[in-house]
Amino acid sequence: MPKVLISDKLSPEAVAIFRDRGVDVDVRPGLTPAELREIIGAYDGLAIRSATKVTKELLDVATRLKVVGRAGIGVDNVDLKSATARGVIVMNTPHGNSITTAEHAIAMMFALARQIPEATASTKAGKWEKNRFMGTELTGKTLGLIGAGNIGSIVADRAQGLHMRVVAFDPYLSEKRALDMGVEKLELDELLARADFITLHTPMTDATRNILSREALAKCRRGVRIINCARGGLIDEAALADAITSGQVGGAALDVFETEPAKDSPLFGMENVVCTPHLGASTNEAQENVALQVAEQISDFLLTGAVTNAINTASVSAEDAPRLRPYMELVQRLGAFAGQLTHAQDGVIRKIAIDYEGAVAALNQKPLTAAALAGLLTPVLSGVNMVNAPVAAREHGIEISETTHDRPSEYQTLVRITVTTDRGSRAVAGTLFAGNKPRLVEIKDIKVEADFAPQMMYVTNLDRPGFIGRFGETLARHGINIATFHLGRSSAGGDAICLVSVDGDVSEAVLSEVRALPLVVQASALAF
Repeated sequence: MPKVLISDKLSPEAVAIFRDRGVDVDVRPGLTPAELREIIGAYDGLAIRSATKVTKELLDVATRLKVVGRAGIGVDNVDLKSATARGVIVMNTPHGNSITTAEHAIAMMFALARQIPEATASTKAGKWEKNRFMGTELTGKTLGLIGAGNIGSIVADRAQGLHMRVVAFDPYLSEKRALDMGVEKLELDELLARADFITLHTPMTDATRNILSREALAKCRRGVRIINCARGGLIDEAALADAITSGQVGGAALDVFETEPAKDSPLFGMENVVCTPHLGASTNEAQENVALQVAEQISDFLLTGAVTNAINTASVSAEDAPRLRPYMELVQRLGAFAGQLTHAQDGVIRKIAIDYEGAVAALNQKPLTAAALAGLLTPVLSGVNMVNAPVAAREHGIEISETTHDRPSEYQTLVRITVTTDRGSRAVAGTLFAGNKPRLVEIKDIKVEADFAPQMMYVTNLDRPGFIGRFGETLARHGINIATFHLGRSSAGGDAICLVSVDGDVSEAVLSEVRALPLVVQASALAF
């Protein structure tokens, strides 16, 4: 039974999901970092909100940990690089609080347009300053979205209901999607020049950090009002304060800050600035939704292999997981086969090409490629799995390519992995036999049909009489029993391959004797 630790506060209903699904769960919020490090080694999954810090030091002692689930969007409290290196999947719940965050952005826009917080404070102080708080209507104004993903699209929909014109900047927004949303897609500078209100809905990345810089603010329409309910650091706060003072920016509404908790900011104390303490996701409905969602996602992964809303690996739906499982076993073993042969020859991998033909070409190839890379790199690098294998390949300068084919094939499904090293290329292909059993069908363009076995020997030789007898005699002399024996050749008298499964380990001494046999070109021991 998989075991999960909940280290931040989640609802009882979320805890019940784990238990009803058959997951052993412990609820221990409020642990100190030292206390968490002391116990984390006993758990397969960790469910958190924002309080728990998943650091490298914690991950180093989390020897069983397979998945971290964040109830919420931001994963700033998780060391993603270390988690990926350790092969730990990191999930978030990007949709559970989308409506709540979008509504907060709209509320902030209203509050800013009508100066509601300042008018409230003034009225409660016994003043009646109608002339001081002259607002502006939203109807007919242009709203500029920086980021048109899930939350941004909801904001656009609500703004259109207020009869605002909506324009958007998002490098990933297609023309078709923009048309479906009813927004006009613009480049950033054009959006800055046209928008009466600007609202940000983009993650914090190197590309988006200070996207509203001093230079960007200078390009804005004079008097623009800016709303940020996304991430602190998207706006240069000092530059924004100066722009408000000069009148270049008419006001700002901020739910997030460069440093949080925000105890001090150049924007505090300024008129026409509305501030809230990161309340975008703070509704009862949103908190409940993300808690339930993270419980479902972690349970699905630990029990079925389904990967949903992963930050650092390919997603696999609950429907796809059972269908992909035999294919993932096939590509992992093909990768392991090619990787062991490459490692045995001390080749430096330069390129990996994976071809998908037949039924497999219609499936989600991203997790399949990750599984193939994990199998291929395991003999070379320790601690490699589906999560960190693609990153490891990139870090080692390995070029990866994937190709799908609808060309006719003698097999219902076929996967071919071609590994190019500084010594040449080698291809290995396989299929599923009897529905779900992995089988080798081709090695270096030579037909060889063989099932994978725990212990195998791979021998290349010249196709001449006498080899099989001498080979079998050598194994017999060392007490090694042959379980299955598969042969293939390029042509009569040409290159040949012998692939056998054996009962027991094959020592280096045995391999040396086999390599010394007449006609033998290469001999390697394989384990699966």
